Amino acid sequence: MSETIIITGGAGFIGSHLADRLLALGHRVRVLDNLTERVHRNGRPAYLSPAIEFIEGDVRHRDAMVRALRGADVVFHFAAYQDYQQDFSTFFHTNAVSTALIYELIVQERLPVRKVVVASSQFVQGDGLYRTADGEVVAPMFRSAEQLERGDWEFRDAEGRPMQWLWTPETHAGPANAYAMSKFSQEQQAMRFGERYAIPSTALRFSIVQGSRQSFYNTYSGACRIFSLHYYFGKAPTIYEDGRQRRDFVNIHDVIDANVLVMNDHRTDYQVFNVGGGTAWTVSQLASTVAQVFGREDLEPLLPGSYRYGDTRHACSDISKLRALGWEPKRSMEQSVREYVAYLNEQTNVDDILAFATENMRMQNVVRQARPHGL
Repeated sequence: MSETIIITGGAGFIGSHLADRLLALGHRVRVLDNLTERVHRNGRPAYLSPAIEFIEGDVRHRDAMVRALRGADVVFHFAAYQDYQQDFSTFFHTNAVSTALIYELIVQERLPVRKVVVASSQFVQGDGLYRTADGEVVAPMFRSAEQLERGDWEFRDAEGRPMQWLWTPETHAGPANAYAMSKFSQEQQAMRFGERYAIPSTALRFSIVQGSRQSFYNTYSGACRIFSLHYYFGKAPTIYEDGRQRRDFVNIHDVIDANVLVMNDHRTDYQVFNVGGGTAWTVSQLASTVAQVFGREDLEPLLPGSYRYGDTRHACSDISKLRALGWEPKRSMEQSVREYVAYLNEQTNVDDILAFATENMRMQNVVRQARPHGL
């Protein structure tokens, strides 16, 4: 049955891929996006289908949201502010307040929306769960500035022994920065407003999503982008910390599969699900895969001992809950990288923004240099 489906942030990376899938399934798709210059330097992206009903507007503005929501059967709320900047209030104004506005309008306007899907983030789990040498499961909050300054990257117990990272389920939350806290607020609203007002809702905690259409200009858009741009411009990439930090990168099309599933499966109502890749990759392994795709294994990554203050050490999500409903990550890391590189090679106006992005993070005191011997 054809439905009218709204995607906020639908001009972006994940939203545009979802729009394509929904159109292919025969649905009517309406996108609300403000085309922020920080992500969309050239306005409406060429990859956005002309079959989409497009509304240029801000999710924080009531009039724009009312226009988008009228006649909607399903709402995917993907619009978000994500960055390493220290304008903490912007994260909440954009992410949390917009979510509240969606539920407010559905209730006040008596809109017959049958499902709301909220895009959350793996960052809600913070640094996740660890097991100590004594077998105790703990949830460390974050590594101190003093520890990182020493170049000591791993979490340690009270006796200084390294702890073992664990696959972290949805039952754990430990948001440690403004972005993560705003995303956790979105989850809570989806669950509480959804149940209270009988609006079936699901929150999806995406791990680091990889594939085509990731913005070249958004400094938050991931390691694949950073490494690919380095090799594209013939430069050796810099790997933060020691390169052994682990991530469960997930392919964009697997993420779209998950969204379509929860849209139609009532078993997902009023629940949070992790959406990850199921394999723990080191950042160095990702860099090696990107180098192989570019044929630039000769460019050895740099490991100067720098780090991004506030980064998680290991972040790997337990996806068994969503797997139990029949979803499975099917695409490989190499497929994700090859798709992104093919997309990058199609561009004709990619500026060398690497130096700008790095310097910007240094100015914000995000990128720092370890001094193990107090030098």
